[in-house]
Amino acid sequence: MTIVWSKWLGLGQPGGAPTPWYMGALVLVLAMASCGLVGFVIERVAYKPLRSAPRLNVLITAIGVSLLLQNTGQLKFVFGPYPKPIPSLIDSTELFSMIEVSVRMADVAVIGTAAALMIAMQWLIFGTKLGAAMRAVSFNTRNASLMGINVDLVISFTFVVGSMLAAAAGFLYAMKYEGQAKQTADSMWVMLGLKAFVAAVVGGIGNVRGAVIGGLLIGLIEFFGVSYLSSHYRDAYVFAILILVLLLRPEGVLGKATVEKV
Repeated sequence: MTIVWSKWLGLGQPGGAPTPWYMGALVLVLAMASCGLVGFVIERVAYKPLRSAPRLNVLITAIGVSLLLQNTGQLKFVFGPYPKPIPSLIDSTELFSMIEVSVRMADVAVIGTAAALMIAMQWLIFGTKLGAAMRAVSFNTRNASLMGINVDLVISFTFVVGSMLAAAAGFLYAMKYEGQAKQTADSMWVMLGLKAFVAAVVGGIGNVRGAVIGGLLIGLIEFFGVSYLSSHYRDAYVFAILILVLLLRPEGVLGKATVEKV
């Protein structure tokens, strides 16, 4: 059992000095904590003053904050302008092969960690009082405040949770695709964020299970499109699905159409 958990959380690089078994989990927790703190600061500084501002102002601010973070990461005392290799914190030993597909320990760790985080998110939103407050605030902030909900606290907490999940996604991506990390302003990271947004729209905004289905759907479509059609249109396949969903089913796969009464 100890060996299994040590492989799950991370072993050393093949042929090199072994990395402590807990290093993968430790780096994941630290990344989530630090990004959660950054998300809290950004929400308080950039978004809280825009509570009553038009949505266009919030959108412009989001673009500005995104560019600020990308270019701040290129400073020498932060990450620098050049990509740096990320050490392997999860063992890449092949566990088994199925239909000519090799399954590595890193694959199992990534899928297992992602599944655990999604289950925790589902429980938080639909199984706790804080989750009920988050849903109430997303529906109507004024009514939520009248019911005694601390709207500012709930919004800040939502930013923190979102930032922590983004950090976990970045860490798992780096562990899955070793050696492909690039500088912070590279278009790769922007495209990953856009694809995550597409997954949420395809699955249904506000639906955790829908976002999971949307992510699997666009991932499969992109993979098969690259394999059987052309690799030059990898990103085009994803956004073609987005256009089709917005045209045929705007509420998403698991989303529900809402009717506003006047």
